[in-house]
Amino acid sequence: MTDRICVAQIGAAHGLRGEVRLRSFTEDPMAVTSYGPLESEDGARRFEIEALRPSKDHFVARLKGVGDRDAAEKLRNTDLFISRDKLPKIDEEDTYYHADLVGMSAITPEGVPLGNVTAIHNFGAGDLIEIATTAGGEPLLLPFTETVVPNIDTALRQITIVLPSVIE
Repeated sequence: MTDRICVAQIGAAHGLRGEVRLRSFTEDPMAVTSYGPLESEDGARRFEIEALRPSKDHFVARLKGVGDRDAAEKLRNTDLFISRDKLPKIDEEDTYYHADLVGMSAITPEGVPLGNVTAIHNFGAGDLIEIATTAGGEPLLLPFTETVVPNIDTALRQITIVLPSVIE
């Protein structure tokens, strides 16, 4: 597990006054404002959200100290992190932070290694788990459902994957 969690990403500049598009990765997307200053991946830069408003498929944010489009554009694709200890504790069984699943080994129910979890995605229709296979090639993208992922063993850092059957 990592000590820092990515909670958002800065996208393209929005308008001329330094606002940016912001993608929130928190369960409650507006919660990104409640963690205090956010940091770049290397921890060298800190960002404070002064204002946040919803847009179509993202937020529009005004960041402290970013006053024009050029400054905003330089921040494009910057991932924003917080310290893990700022996140709420997980009390529910079968609930995980995505960052904790990345790096786990993926196996079949019979124990055959499939590869490693590289990401959890959500493109709007539910979570997908991405697995870099031991055979190489294109990664597997599978629905992150109880049927496909029946077991997650955090102690062993292992996730069980039931591969869907192919329809002919």
